[in-house]
Amino acid sequence: MRQLVLGGVRSGKSRYAEQLAKSFNLPVTYIATARAGDEEMLVRIQQHQAYRPADWATLELPDQTLPERLAGLMQQPRVILLDCLTLWLTQLLCAAPLSDDLLQEVDKVLDALVAVVAAGGQAELIMVGNETGLGIMPIDSLSRAFGDRAGLLHQRLAEVCERVVFAVAGIPLTVKAGC
Repeated sequence: MRQLVLGGVRSGKSRYAEQLAKSFNLPVTYIATARAGDEEMLVRIQQHQAYRPADWATLELPDQTLPERLAGLMQQPRVILLDCLTLWLTQLLCAAPLSDDLLQEVDKVLDALVAVVAAGGQAELIMVGNETGLGIMPIDSLSRAFGDRAGLLHQRLAEVCERVVFAVAGIPLTVKAGC
């Protein structure tokens, strides 16, 4: 099964996804996409690490190699917990100065990720992302490029996932319930 868990900052989405991953009683591979760009982010990452069970394998994939690595993992009977799609997208967009070429390259990587998820496999896949489309229209071009791509990525993934959950105030709300 492919699942997408969305929510705002501190909505409980990661905690919910981690509990869901434990419920399968299969080996878990945690794909971490965050980079610690400052001390506060380092603390956040450490909190996530401390909460995860010690027997979970962790892969750090904060770059464009994510789709290819995920494709291989999907062929194994296990749980894959990918946290967080929007941090990953941010890093792709900030890898170089904003330009049409960068946006085209990012779009290709997003297309590759959607294709891998759509193809499925033996693994139980749980993806976590920040819902960013509930605010105002951003004033700068980088923020607009991010918002556009995050929203479209979430829509495309929700279409191919069997289940979509939206976390609000620590409460998971099922938006799409599939097989």
